Amino acid sequence: MKHIMVIYHSQQYGNTRKMAELVAEGCREVPGVQVTMVNVNEQRVDMEALAACDAVALGSPDYFSYVAGGLKQFFDDAWIARRAGKSTAGKPYVAFMSHGGGGRAIASLEKLAQSMQYTAVAPAVLCQGAPSGDRIQACRALGRALAERIR
Repeated sequence: MKHIMVIYHSQQYGNTRKMAELVAEGCREVPGVQVTMVNVNEQRVDMEALAACDAVALGSPDYFSYVAGGLKQFFDDAWIARRAGKSTAGKPYVAFMSHGGGGRAIASLEKLAQSMQYTAVAPAVLCQGAPSGDRIQACRALGRALAERIR
């Protein structure tokens, strides 16, 4: 069984949570894939679990053209764990972001992922506000692409 962690930050409006749920649905469409969801606004990611997973999906709202603090904390924790010898780097990943009209923070998320030597599987999905219409399908397709990559 392959394992994907969907790691995201969501709070006020829940738009990023909705995107994360859709990405997870897409992952689960691929047989043999298990998904764990972690909202870093509610808890930190267990670094042992991160080391054991096969891939990650990373999501954040755009806060002033940067990722949310909880996701930045995740990257800090993963970097420290990596330096301590845990296998937290070098994973396939996908990214998704909700925004209110900017969406420029996706560049910071991708830069943080590159610092961990994560490899992008597909282009990031951005959604202004709550996912609807083609953005719903794009989120699911993002999850499917990640799951198919590790199958």
